[in-house]
Amino acid sequence: MKKIVILTGAGISAESGLGTFRAEGGLWAEHRIEDVATPEGFARDPQLVVDFYNARRAQAAEAAPNAAHLALANLEAAFDGDVVLVTQNVDDLHEKAGMKRVMHMHGALNGALCGACDLRWPAPMVMAPGDACPHCKAPAARPDIVWFGEMPYDMEEIYDHLAQADLFAGIGTSGNVYPAAGFVAEARRHGAQTLEFNLEPSAVGSQFDDIRIGPATQTVPEWVAEVLGG
Repeated sequence: MKKIVILTGAGISAESGLGTFRAEGGLWAEHRIEDVATPEGFARDPQLVVDFYNARRAQAAEAAPNAAHLALANLEAAFDGDVVLVTQNVDDLHEKAGMKRVMHMHGALNGALCGACDLRWPAPMVMAPGDACPHCKAPAARPDIVWFGEMPYDMEEIYDHLAQADLFAGIGTSGNVYPAAGFVAEARRHGAQTLEFNLEPSAVGSQFDDIRIGPATQTVPEWVAEVLGG
């Protein structure tokens, strides 16, 4: 086994205190996705959207990586081959854990994006509607988040990695959001073994060769120890 491609979702960050879309309580329970995670919602009420992501940014800044994040960073550092990590998460817990190579397909809370010229730059802790782009000066700054209805980042590169993978692992993903939910089928089509880590099988769980049920802080470190030990 020379190439491992890993997809992480909200489930891996939940144990660090960052809520998922479907969790009761927390930021997402107070807002409709259509209002805070779509271009239309931003056009309708930019203050609401910016305030929402300011709150998420502050929450993520206080969060610490958990044992699953740390185990994946150890895998990247110690594996005698290629480890590619793609995340649906917009927090930076993988980076805080020490991972050097993280592909944020849905953007990042600590990033800002110009809606006029597409420049991306580090976001301040508190953004405001009408913030100016440092390049073109247009008052068009927005959170660098891929909202529903927008194209995720790095898709061509991700599919290239899936085509070369010996093993594809999905960790803490619901299997409800495409295109990420289709990664397991793509990896299988090219001959990869597939492995899911979750509290319960995802919506695409039947497409994985094996599923390990339980908290990611337990199952992922156990798996990493197996890979590095054998």
